[in-house]
Amino acid sequence: MAVPAGARSVFTDGACSGNPGPGGWAWALSTTEFASGHESPSTNQRMEIRAALEAVRSLSGPLLVVSDSTYVVNCFRDRWHAGWQARGWVTSAKTPVANRDLWEPLVTLVAERGDVAFQWVKGHSGHAMNDFVDQLAVEASRSAPTVTAVPAPVAEPEPDTLW
Repeated sequence: MAVPAGARSVFTDGACSGNPGPGGWAWALSTTEFASGHESPSTNQRMEIRAALEAVRSLSGPLLVVSDSTYVVNCFRDRWHAGWQARGWVTSAKTPVANRDLWEPLVTLVAERGDVAFQWVKGHSGHAMNDFVDQLAVEASRSAPTVTAVPAPVAEPEPDTLW
C-alpha cells in the first residue's frame, strides 16, 4: 500500500473495558492535535475501526493511518473489503461482516478519497504516539457510561377487592 505524497501520519487506537463493555477511541496527529470519544457497550474491535473512521472523516488531505490493529490495517493492505463487498458484506466463511456499520463508511471514504494508506505499529512497545492515543482511548472508555442489566420489574398482584 503506497503512502500518498505529502501524507500526514495520524495515529489511531481503540480501547474497551471488558469485551463488550465501555469503549473509547482516539486519533492524534500530535500531542496537541487529537480527538477522542466513547461508546457503550462496545468492543475493542469496534473502537479500533471507529478510531480510523473518525480520523479519516475529520482530517483532510493525504493521510497515513497508523494503527496497532492488524484487523484495521489488514482490511486495507490485503483488500478484505473487496471480498466483503463482492459477497454482499459476507465473509469468506459466509457469515455477516462484524461491525459493518463502521466498516462500510470507512471503506467508502477511503475509496472516495483515494489519498489514505494504512500502516501497522506494534502496540504497547514504547512508540510515543501509539502510547499517547492508547492513553486517550483508555481515558475515553472510562468516561463512557456503564450499562448494567436491570432486572425486569415484578408485576404486583392485583389487590383483592372485598366488595
